[in-house]
Amino acid sequence: MKMRTLALSIAVATAGLSSALVSTAAFAQAKEQFFPSLVYRTGAYAPNGVPFANGYSDYMKLVNARGGINGVMTLVEECETGYATDRGVECYERLKGKNGGATVFQPLSTGITFALTEKAPIDKIPLLTGGYGRSESADGGVFKWNFPLAGTYWVAADTIIQHLGNKNGGLDKLKGKKIALVYHDSPFGKEPIPLLQERAAMHGFSLSLLPVTHPGVEQKATWLQIRRDRPDYVINWGWGVMNSTLLKEAQATGYPRENIYGVWWAGAEPDVKDVGMGAKGYNAIMMQHGAEPNSDVAKEVLSKLHAKGQGTGPKEEVGQVLYMRGLTAAMFAVEGVRAAQERFGKGKVMTGEQARWGYENLNLTQAKLDALGFKGVMRPISTSCKDHMGAAWARVHTWDGTKFVWSSDWLQGDSQIIDPMVKAAADKYAAEKKLTRRAPADCQS
Repeated sequence: MKMRTLALSIAVATAGLSSALVSTAAFAQAKEQFFPSLVYRTGAYAPNGVPFANGYSDYMKLVNARGGINGVMTLVEECETGYATDRGVECYERLKGKNGGATVFQPLSTGITFALTEKAPIDKIPLLTGGYGRSESADGGVFKWNFPLAGTYWVAADTIIQHLGNKNGGLDKLKGKKIALVYHDSPFGKEPIPLLQERAAMHGFSLSLLPVTHPGVEQKATWLQIRRDRPDYVINWGWGVMNSTLLKEAQATGYPRENIYGVWWAGAEPDVKDVGMGAKGYNAIMMQHGAEPNSDVAKEVLSKLHAKGQGTGPKEEVGQVLYMRGLTAAMFAVEGVRAAQERFGKGKVMTGEQARWGYENLNLTQAKLDALGFKGVMRPISTSCKDHMGAAWARVHTWDGTKFVWSSDWLQGDSQIIDPMVKAAADKYAAEKKLTRRAPADCQS
């Protein structure tokens, strides 16, 4: 009897210990916010994808070094897409339910964004597409789960045209000018076309459309046409190796690099480093930030992570353009969760649905940005039920042969042109998908 009692006591004690361990494990898991990270560290676009992924990873580590999101630690798992839409969808399906459920996805691909736009509402997981994706998704009345924070491709195209107008003494001076769009023949590359066509009709410049096949290493025919037509300006809507190839072809053709303007995915160090002085004068519109090695957040990454051997990539890339893009993307992801905690509970893990509310009610004041280390890097961003973009600021930087330097004042996308285009495209999407615009009550859900 004593042996049976002893065995039962041990069993009860063991069960209690097991239960305690399970509870502890569950509690530990409950204090982690899961951020899946779709990356491309391999393939044709890796030179541009790697620094972004490293910046994203490092900022999530930095958040944990700061104490988490009100005590909730970030948990990141990468999935390699190779910039391929089908692989991006596979990554989404594999990661969306892991670690208690995905908080948010950042596809880092317009093609993947198009594919996930219809999946996200079903799974109740927001999509952050800062500076890419569907331009009409800025309309939160139709695209409840999409957030093109800080800028869309229509903002990028619009501010490039504004800048060209400034250079020529006014937008009216663009009449009769010839502008060529050399674009990646993909959803990404086609995004600016409606805006540029609208501006061409308004100001009387001619627009030629010159698609380049993935991955962009073959541009001979394109540049033969440019040499023949001699456009006044070339807009480069490229990504990855397409950008450096374009600059080399421009150099070989004798086309002035100072008359070429890239989108913000075509204005980073990997695009020009192999061309060097041959790319001198090349310009790109920037989604607020540029290379920011002297920013507070870059210095903090170096001191808190790299100095301890915990940095994700080489410390030399900290502060470079695409690294900073990854940092800001992670910052947006985290601050949306922090905003959600203000409503649903500080120190609690947010569901994707709760995080969505946070991204829709994001209010990154200058004081908040400065405190996060982004002083001089970003301007305030404020979203709403109607506006899922939150800011439309940009500026131009220019390659001087060794580094990028700012070469314009701040530019803001023209809402009188962009907003009607966004609404018309969003309404068209809603009609095609048989969606109704959100009711006012839905804006608080």
